[in-house]
Amino acid sequence: MKRKGFLIEQITDLNNLYEAFYKAQKGKNNKPETIHYQRELYQNLKKIQNQIETGNLELGNYRYFTIYEPKKRLICAASFAERVLHHALMNVCHVYFENEQIAESYATRINKGTYKAIEKAKYFSKHYNYYIKFDIRKYFDSIAHSILITKLQRVFKDPLLLYLFHQIIESYHSSQNTGLPIGNLTSQYFANFYLSSFDRYIKQHLQIKPYVRYMDDFIIWTTNPSEINTLIEQVTFYLKEELNLDLKIKYNNTCKHGLNFLSYRIFSNKIELQQKSKKRFIEKTKLFSSKYSQNEFTEKEYQQHLQPLTAFTLHASAKGFRQKVYNISKKELFLSTGNNHKLEPCQSWR
Repeated sequence: MKRKGFLIEQITDLNNLYEAFYKAQKGKNNKPETIHYQRELYQNLKKIQNQIETGNLELGNYRYFTIYEPKKRLICAASFAERVLHHALMNVCHVYFENEQIAESYATRINKGTYKAIEKAKYFSKHYNYYIKFDIRKYFDSIAHSILITKLQRVFKDPLLLYLFHQIIESYHSSQNTGLPIGNLTSQYFANFYLSSFDRYIKQHLQIKPYVRYMDDFIIWTTNPSEINTLIEQVTFYLKEELNLDLKIKYNNTCKHGLNFLSYRIFSNKIELQQKSKKRFIEKTKLFSSKYSQNEFTEKEYQQHLQPLTAFTLHASAKGFRQKVYNISKKELFLSTGNNHKLEPCQSWR
């Protein structure tokens, strides 16, 4: 494959930097950091332009916080200026990372995503009898810097661009010479790219057709149960020897018993919500209803918080469940306010 070079001029173009700013401030335009940056927008973009051209990046100004859904994770948020830098790089480099992906890779990609991944998993569950589900242990924290940089050198040949990538990668360590910060745009690209050689190993070397990967969660289907142990051994060996990664989950079962994937439970003929997803839906709905009844949310804010929560359930057979939760929510609103609210949380609940 021919390596790509001469991208710095496109990255430092002011039009690209302005686009990077608008992407970075999306959903954050009222944040003090964004407002402060925008006051001297041209000067700040020229500063980033100079940093890229000279290779002297200002990095590592991370803010750490913990989230607990869908699981406990330490998030490492870059400063606003660094987020603009990340977007500037990936606006131009996106296509070259995309070219390294196979069709069966679904995370953080345009026209892919969670819902297409679960539909593909449903399709394979209909046509195969058994599955093996894998999960990599502490994936982002385990990515080896040296291996990642070597892989980047096979795609990009511009020394300055590679030096910029090197600085970003080395700005964070979970342990010696390993780890990417969860929460950064560049980390999403690097982490997805890191497993692209593994995808090709699965598809080309092992010649497995029924395969789906969503970042570090991936599934293989088979009609022959005698293949399962061999496949597990081959996958485990490649990940350890080639990428220095360890598997956390090696779970196999028959497709008729259902497959837990991306917070859904997938069968050959239907998709259900996992129990943890139902629990989260109930808890969040109660929380939003409480905030609305106590005037902490306006009606518009109430709807805005419920819509993405509800949208997640629409991809599963969950209409009766949604209606039941809605009826409880409406009753609690009445008891707390004494008013018979006509407000529907979402039209789609009906």
